[in-house]
Amino acid sequence: MSATGNLVLRGSCWTVGDYIPTDQIVKSALVLAPLGEIAKHVLEDANPRFATELMRGDVLVAGEHFGQSSGRAIAVKALQATGVGCVVAESFSRTFYRNAFEIGLPILELRGVKAVVTEGDRLAVDLEAGTLVNETTGATLRGQPTSRFLLDMLRGGGLIAIAPGLIAGAL
Repeated sequence: MSATGNLVLRGSCWTVGDYIPTDQIVKSALVLAPLGEIAKHVLEDANPRFATELMRGDVLVAGEHFGQSSGRAIAVKALQATGVGCVVAESFSRTFYRNAFEIGLPILELRGVKAVVTEGDRLAVDLEAGTLVNETTGATLRGQPTSRFLLDMLRGGGLIAIAPGLIAGAL
């Protein structure tokens, strides 16, 4: 969180391609393992170094329709368990998008992102402004800002974390 209250995330860039299904984020054979064990294998076929070399807060940049296929929330939970700070993609499957906000994983849909990043670049992602700044090259990309409702959900740790307060407030 920056001094202005914006949700700004900074980290090194990790990349994967287009149409990464949830089964490639987390292999089906692992879904019953403890989350810490699953996190060690996240995206191992798409980017073998990701889960083992990722530093807490790093940014994953993906292509088109990231998280497609099944609506297994374990894929989003496993990504979050790796310590990734944010996922930015050309587009997300709608189920993955919803699941990310439900558990408090910051994501941003940003067309053209793959053209302005290279793995290892330092990135700053401002969810409120809908921008990505490649601090290595100086390139800036502007997209649709994240809605206030979703930002509040992220600040609260996700819908699951804030749901008891929402329910109590409705009573």
